[in-house]
Amino acid sequence: MQTFAIIGAGAMGSAVAKRLIDHGATVLTCLEGRSEQTIARAKAAGMAPVGRQELAQAALILSIVPPAEAIGVAGLVAEISSELQAPPPFIDLNAIAPKTMQALAARFGGSAVEVLDGAIIGGPPVPGKPGPTLYISGDSAERSRLLEDYGLKVRRLDGPLGAASALKMCYAGINKGFIGLSAAMLLAASRSGAAESLKAELAESLPDIDRKLSKSIPDMYPKAYRWVAEMQEIADFLGEDDPAAGIFRGMAEVFARMAGDVEGSRVLVGRLDAIVARPESGD
Repeated sequence: MQTFAIIGAGAMGSAVAKRLIDHGATVLTCLEGRSEQTIARAKAAGMAPVGRQELAQAALILSIVPPAEAIGVAGLVAEISSELQAPPPFIDLNAIAPKTMQALAARFGGSAVEVLDGAIIGGPPVPGKPGPTLYISGDSAERSRLLEDYGLKVRRLDGPLGAASALKMCYAGINKGFIGLSAAMLLAASRSGAAESLKAELAESLPDIDRKLSKSIPDMYPKAYRWVAEMQEIADFLGEDDPAAGIFRGMAEVFARMAGDVEGSRVLVGRLDAIVARPESGD
């Protein structure tokens, strides 16, 4: 039986843990200062709560947290690993820009920790389906093969540290950027009295997009707060010389506004639902 440590028991982290556990692994996590919801999610997945220092007993330490927390988690792992002669490799699987990944790796300067760059593409693992895919770069020794042995789908990239993060930025920019752009224009239609006409036109001329929005817009609501930092990371990845960076700074504001609405009045949620809701099928 192999032991892994996962820092982050959110929807993705707990689901990845459950996939590993279902394939016979033990998964450690630290729940100090975490919310009741997070503690309950970790317990439901079968994760074993331990103190911070005990995380270093694992064969691999994975970080699966919101982008804004990634460097802080790296600092924690560097601290608990500093006194160890053979610390476990650390894989960052967060949606961060390559330069953030480089800054994160710098936290381990002078230590024996092997730092790997990772990205998760796809939704949380569910029984009966192989996804998501974990992309790993900088893994010349194939440390991530252990994850394959316990039920996860892993693809190693030939590129240097940062290549997996770059892939995530590009993919998320297309996928989540599309959702943010769509939400902004749907809300504009609602404000302008064009909602019903837009809904009908989407269904007629862009049925594939209409179907995608009917699922992806509602799915976005509980995730919007996490996507704020991710859009900012994409803007940083593109750089100041790329005019598209401004688009993603705008997307960060779109998701920040949505996150506030989800936790508050839900007025925007109601407007979006009125446009994207699929009609009930009749008998």
